[in-house]
Amino acid sequence: MAISLTIKDTPVHIGDLVRVHLRVVEGEKERIQVFEGMVISIKGRGDNKMFTLRKIASGGIGVERVIPVNSPWITKMEVKKKGDVRRAKLYYIRQKSARQVSQITQQQSQ
Repeated sequence: MAISLTIKDTPVHIGDLVRVHLRVVEGEKERIQVFEGMVISIKGRGDNKMFTLRKIASGGIGVERVIPVNSPWITKMEVKKKGDVRRAKLYYIRQKSARQVSQITQQQSQ
């Protein structure tokens, strides 16, 4: 199982809080959209490798986004906080509330 990968020369691990800058094309206009969330899984091999980000949006609703590692739409990748987890897939985060998830990430940083 993959627990780390490199995107745009940035090492990323499971449990990291990351900001992904994605290029979005709407009609003729183009803009950069930032998606900030926790890496909960890395799956696939080679060119087919993808990672899943999860964030809590307004209203306490969880939003997940699966992004291919080799996507041309990724312009920049930042790691805001390193995670320290013991699992390769953090699917159990889906059942936790936003408050519980923030407590888990605080415990990891200590």
